[in-house]
Amino acid sequence: MKIKIVNKSKHNLPSYSTILSAGMDIRANIDNDIIIKPLERKLIGTGLFIEIPKGYEAQIRPRSGLAIKYGIGILNSPGTIDADYRGEIGIIIVNLSSEDFAVKDGERIAQMIIAKHEKAEWNEVEILKKTERGEGGFGHTGKG
Repeated sequence: MKIKIVNKSKHNLPSYSTILSAGMDIRANIDNDIIIKPLERKLIGTGLFIEIPKGYEAQIRPRSGLAIKYGIGILNSPGTIDADYRGEIGIIIVNLSSEDFAVKDGERIAQMIIAKHEKAEWNEVEILKKTERGEGGFGHTGKG
C-alpha cells in the first residue's frame, strides 16, 4: 500500500526497523531539546503530514525502549489519525518517571502502524444474546 506523505521535517521518512516490524519509527522534529518534567506531558511535532486511504487509520503507539529505560509513554495511546486529517502528526509524550527527560531532535519517539478498519452500523435491540461470561467485567475470573 502506498500512502501520500509530506515531509517538512529535517529527517528521513518513517521507516520499519526490521523486515517484520509492524510499526514505523516516528522522529521528533524540533529546533531545541524539549525537557519534560516528571508527570508532565508535551506535544512534540514531527513535521509529517499524511493522506491515509478511506477504510484505514494510522495508530500512534509508544516505543517499548523509551518506556522501560526512561518511563516515557504516549497519552491517548494508541492515538488514531483518521483518513480525513491533514494536519501535522503530533505525539503527546508523558514522563512517568521521577526524573526530567530531554527529547532531542531526530529521536525516535513513537511508532506508527497503518491499520484497516470497518465502519459499524448500530442495530438497536431490546435483548442481547446470552453468553457464558454474561455481564462479568473487570477481574470477574479472579485471575490477575
